[in-house]
Amino acid sequence: MSEPARGDVPPQSEPQSPQQGQAPARGVRALTGDEFSAAQAVGGVRGLVEAVLPGLVFVVAFVIVNDLMVPLIASVVAAVVLVAARLVQRTPVTQALGGLLGIAIGVVWAWTSGEAENYYAGGLLLNAAYLVVLLGTILARRPAVGYVVEGLRAGLTPDAVRAEANRDPDSDAPSPFAALTAWRQDPGLVRTYTIATWLWVGLFALRLAVKTPLYLAGDIAWLGTFHLLLGVPLWALVLYLTWYVVRRPKAPAAR
Repeated sequence: MSEPARGDVPPQSEPQSPQQGQAPARGVRALTGDEFSAAQAVGGVRGLVEAVLPGLVFVVAFVIVNDLMVPLIASVVAAVVLVAARLVQRTPVTQALGGLLGIAIGVVWAWTSGEAENYYAGGLLLNAAYLVVLLGTILARRPAVGYVVEGLRAGLTPDAVRAEANRDPDSDAPSPFAALTAWRQDPGLVRTYTIATWLWVGLFALRLAVKTPLYLAGDIAWLGTFHLLLGVPLWALVLYLTWYVVRRPKAPAAR
């Protein structure tokens, strides 16, 4: 459920464990927080700039010069500058690198085909893949959002997964992987996570319904515009709605 710097994949979360009293987490980790901040979820102003700038540079440059090579070079330069800025400041580069990879795929596809609309083809295919997978989990009564949320709540970080793989087989300690399937025994949770997963199905379906006709028509100006509008802003909205659906009720305040 996610947008790098090109707007078709969610921004990467910085590794942190949400706890009570802490600031709202970034990315999908915000789903397990007590509070939700859209600005924090997308990485603040910097995360928003990293998500929007390369794509914005591409569509503006294409409209101005009506040529393919200049916009391609400009979008790559913008993505590289964003990565370089993080490297210089010694801050995590995960989100910026993810955006650079997405830009590189789009640039190579558009350059080799000679068609500017293919700059967005990879994102369309990725959205279609997400849509099919999420629909499959719903039909199988194993909604994907349930695995994501319960995995985050169980603390299944990459370090925890490695520790579990190396755990003593005779240990009596409970496995964090148990939480990934335990929720499926609760019909209420299955229903909640199904509703939440439908939200993401709607997101990817809306993107495809709006952007595919523009892609087929080769309308780069409107395709680029809706690529940005249905990118991070829509992702942040659906992330908030998902948080609202799956959040745990707060304990009643003491008198």
